[in-house]
Amino acid sequence: MTTGHTSPPPPGTWLREMTDGDCGAVAAIRVRGWQSAYRGLMPQAHLDAMDVGRETELRRERLAEGGAVNLVAVAGPPGAPGTPGQEVVGWAVYGAYREDDGRRTGGGELYAIYVLPGRTGAGTGGSLLAEVMARAAADGFPTLALWVLRENTGARRFYECAGFLPDGATEDFDAGGLMVPEVRYVAALTPPPPPPGG
Repeated sequence: MTTGHTSPPPPGTWLREMTDGDCGAVAAIRVRGWQSAYRGLMPQAHLDAMDVGRETELRRERLAEGGAVNLVAVAGPPGAPGTPGQEVVGWAVYGAYREDDGRRTGGGELYAIYVLPGRTGAGTGGSLLAEVMARAAADGFPTLALWVLRENTGARRFYECAGFLPDGATEDFDAGGLMVPEVRYVAALTPPPPPPGG
């Protein structure tokens, strides 16, 4: 079982829930993250066509829809969103598993997690993932699933180090007309302990 204990962010970095004002920064992180992490794994034309403006509007729409928990990692002084000197450097979002074909019920899903290129390997992604796992466990999800490109060996190692394992499910992702194989990873979550006296 995975505990989901919180891993502290790197010094000078902290986590909070995403706001509408973060959508532009989150969109840039997602686009740059794809263009960096998926180079050579997806058609370059597909990556080059990604647009931060369109992605910003999509992030705003998804945030307004609700139904998911969006977290950001912020470098700079703590305080209200938009405090001078703050920079959003990572982002993660999770919610109920999206059961298009009914293969899994009752669990949670990590929909996305990205760190600004240049800040990878510093612990930001690990702290975001640990926070997602802790919150998903507190929300009552017994498991947390995610989909990752089969050939993205770096991401697969990252998830395996956090306690995720492939469960044998696969599907193809349409990347500009090229079907790219994905594999599903799942981690069991340990519920948080009851409050004292409970």
